[in-house]
Amino acid sequence: MGRIFVVELEGETYNCRSCQTHLALTDDVVSKGFQCHTGKAYLFNKAVNVSFGPHEEKMMLTGKHTVADIYCCFCGQLVGWKYEVAHEKSQKYKEGKFVLEREKIVDSLDSALYTDTRPSMSDTEDA
Repeated sequence: MGRIFVVELEGETYNCRSCQTHLALTDDVVSKGFQCHTGKAYLFNKAVNVSFGPHEEKMMLTGKHTVADIYCCFCGQLVGWKYEVAHEKSQKYKEGKFVLEREKIVDSLDSALYTDTRPSMSDTEDA
């Protein structure tokens, strides 16, 4: 297996809930009004540190789309999908964009809650 190179993003980010790997910038959110089988989802212009599953034809609420599941490249968690082709003219704006499931991501402010704040050996006073 090859080496994994993780892209570190500057600014406020959305991260993988499982491993905290950066996935997208908050500035790249196009819409927070998407739904998926796990609940809310956000549409992004770009995503990083993801790998792709095979293209699949899916009938969604907004019509037929060709999509590919996307996974965190570090831990392998399914985090959403990418719109490859939108077959309905009104849905063409989605092509090339990414949907991240809100249940699978945390924003950089929430990520601080997952940080281990227990003192390490170097934080304790000498006895």
